[in-house]
Amino acid sequence: MSLNVPTALLERAEAGPVDDADFVACVRESLPYAWTIISGVVTGLRAEGGDFADHSVPPPGEAERGQLLRALASDAIRGGLERHFGVTLAFQNCHRVAAFAPSAVGGERYRAFVSPRAQLLNQSPQRRDC
Repeated sequence: MSLNVPTALLERAEAGPVDDADFVACVRESLPYAWTIISGVVTGLRAEGGDFADHSVPPPGEAERGQLLRALASDAIRGGLERHFGVTLAFQNCHRVAAFAPSAVGGERYRAFVSPRAQLLNQSPQRRDC
């Protein structure tokens, strides 16, 4: 799943830096499933007022899973989304997406989520979907 880059945006990128707003708009349009999941997690984080929110429902198909992988495996895309939403994103097991408040990064819950142990536990047959 690649980004669908409008010609005007590609020309601006060829000429020099592109601002985050234009880049994030391209991501939103190109990866709508990933955008929906990530923005939903961020909305949940803000609504709950805590330091962590996550989404662990498997995607409905491989195209949607590909969007999540593309969004969260690319440093540029993930970084753009983190700056846009003002959170740190974390990712496990092909579909579990979490958003952490900046103050929670480095804390116990964040360290636990990004630990090898948590990844291994998410590979159990009951949770594995990829």
